[in-house]
Amino acid sequence: MAEAIIERLNKNGDRVYLLTGQRENKPLRQKVFEKYNYTYDDESVKDVFESVKPDIAIFTGAWDSSFDWRRARQESVRYTAALLNILTAYSMLGSGRFVYFSSQEVFSGTSPRNLPESFEKSPKGFRSMAIAQGEEICANYHQRQGLDVRILRFDHVYWVPKRGQPELDPCFNMCLEALKSGRISASDRDVFSMLFLKDAVELAYKASTAPELPRTLYHISSMEEINGLQLAEMISGIMGKGVEVVDNSVGDSHRIILDGGAFVQDLGQKILTPYQEGVEQVVQYMQRHSESFIRAEDAGGSLWDRFRHRLKVLLATLVPYIENIAAFFLFYYLNSIAVGSGFFDRLDFFLLYVLLFAVVHGQNQAILSGLLSVAGYCVQQMPLRTGFEVLLDYNTYVWIAQLFIVGLVIGYIRDQLRTIKQENRDEIAYLENRLNDILDINDSNLRMKENFELQLINQRDSLGKIYEITSTLERQAPEEVLFTAVRILSQLMDCGGAAIYTVANRSFARLFSATSPEAKELGHSIEYPAMTAMYEELKEHRVYINKTMEEKMPLMASAVYNEDEMALIFMLWGIPWQRMTLGEANRLAVIGQMVQSAVVRASQYLETLRSERFVEDSRLMEEKAFLQLSQAFFTAQDQGLTECSLLEVSVPDNDYVRAAAALSRSTRQSDYMGAAGGGSLHVLLANTSPDNAVFVIQRFLAAGYESRLVRREET
Repeated sequence: MAEAIIERLNKNGDRVYLLTGQRENKPLRQKVFEKYNYTYDDESVKDVFESVKPDIAIFTGAWDSSFDWRRARQESVRYTAALLNILTAYSMLGSGRFVYFSSQEVFSGTSPRNLPESFEKSPKGFRSMAIAQGEEICANYHQRQGLDVRILRFDHVYWVPKRGQPELDPCFNMCLEALKSGRISASDRDVFSMLFLKDAVELAYKASTAPELPRTLYHISSMEEINGLQLAEMISGIMGKGVEVVDNSVGDSHRIILDGGAFVQDLGQKILTPYQEGVEQVVQYMQRHSESFIRAEDAGGSLWDRFRHRLKVLLATLVPYIENIAAFFLFYYLNSIAVGSGFFDRLDFFLLYVLLFAVVHGQNQAILSGLLSVAGYCVQQMPLRTGFEVLLDYNTYVWIAQLFIVGLVIGYIRDQLRTIKQENRDEIAYLENRLNDILDINDSNLRMKENFELQLINQRDSLGKIYEITSTLERQAPEEVLFTAVRILSQLMDCGGAAIYTVANRSFARLFSATSPEAKELGHSIEYPAMTAMYEELKEHRVYINKTMEEKMPLMASAVYNEDEMALIFMLWGIPWQRMTLGEANRLAVIGQMVQSAVVRASQYLETLRSERFVEDSRLMEEKAFLQLSQAFFTAQDQGLTECSLLEVSVPDNDYVRAAAALSRSTRQSDYMGAAGGGSLHVLLANTSPDNAVFVIQRFLAAGYESRLVRREET
């Protein structure tokens, strides 16, 4: 990923500095202006940033090759520490933009709908938890330090791998399985989408260099659904005959697809590499360089591959013996030169030769080198003495004993150390696998525990939940009840987003408050009878459940009635499929009844004080009452629950009642007007952005009244 990003930046003429995250000076194919070989947690990182002062710093995060995730527990700690050090150093510059690359790994389980940015993360495993925690750290620096941060989540990026380098994407894994065994195991219950590296880099460049964006987090996804069986058949078709696809479609479905709608809306998106073309590039490259991906013990996908592997195993076995024999001739020559030399006559080159191969290769090679040394010694003695004299010489046997004792002892120690290291590695691998199994079991137990706790609360602790709802709402001011209600609704239903619509008439309902961008998807005003499936359920006083997963419809909805008239509509998003049950529907209905009682209480209270809150039985509110109401709206806007705009309208003749009557024709029932004094009145536009408030200002001007938008700080 990093090299592809560098190549794209170079293509645009940007000056690229690279912090490798490693001390080793490894070669790099792409050209960079300067390369710094420091680890990410090094104190020199701060000096690097101060020296370079980059406009954009990109941390490849989930795709950073300097992290070795085979020991995920230890590496997750190093990953978090590295990111904290980088962010701390970069935030001291006071300028620039930081881009963090994340992945779909922060989600687990399954979802029938594409996952938006607002969907709650559910990482599983140390690697995914570290990546998710990295997102939280970046978001925290953005909120607390004011750092310009952009988080990009990629959805199953795949690419043509380097020779012999393993990757994690499903396309690589299936190709590797086909090369090793000649078959691919796949399931049509495993559903995902993939993005070719070239497209991912292009979209990441666009998101990283865009001057201003309304969001901090974006999903980068092709959103083109494919399942494991379809991908396996595509790879098999490209590889040709000899690759069998094994259908393992059993068990629960697993569907994780990121929703890149926000990216498409804000930046635009075009995918240039379709699945067939991208997968074909991966398959053809891995077939051409199959020897770099297949280990010697793998069977391979063809007879030729199996023959090559057996030949490589044979050569790997013979190489130490060939080295031994070649080294023997070298030491034989050195020993023949040393004989009779005043400097080297006491140096035994044969003993050094045996010692060297015992240390490097172990006991077997020590025996071979010892035998060769004895043969070499005998050959060198032949010109000086007869073979019989050599055999009868006591010193010859002492020398041979010395040679083999040293060689065998050193070789034995070398073999034992190698055996102990291998046993330790095997034991660590076994314990890590056991740990992963225990973590999987623990995750399963936690999910079961949470489900049982939820059932217990719903069945036996329902009084506690009812008290929690009613007591929280009772403590709120009448103007704040619905804002508090939507937050409580989202928390108690444990969903990704909630919205409350107030029914204006028998045709339209208007958005009052919402907890997430996804909950605002339907717009500020909806024609709810046109939503036939939902409306049919709500008018029968039943909870609507979106069982068909219809797009642009809430997953669950419920209505609150006031004397047989629909008054409020609750809508929920981001609920897991397994929780869309009758029990959850009953829960939503109970919460709706609790909110209804609080809303009725607030309405009755405000109606009792109507004469004190409104001027001369008009829509114009008294200054104090309007101040309380506007304060409630602005507080809710700060919490992200609603959107509002405040207009100041000039009233030259100070006839506020007549001005309010005239302006009422240009406002909605959900808008509010209040006396301000000094020849002006205020109009609070609910669920209206400053851009949309311009149209209201134009309508007021057409009615003969000038107005202006009041900034938040002026209030």
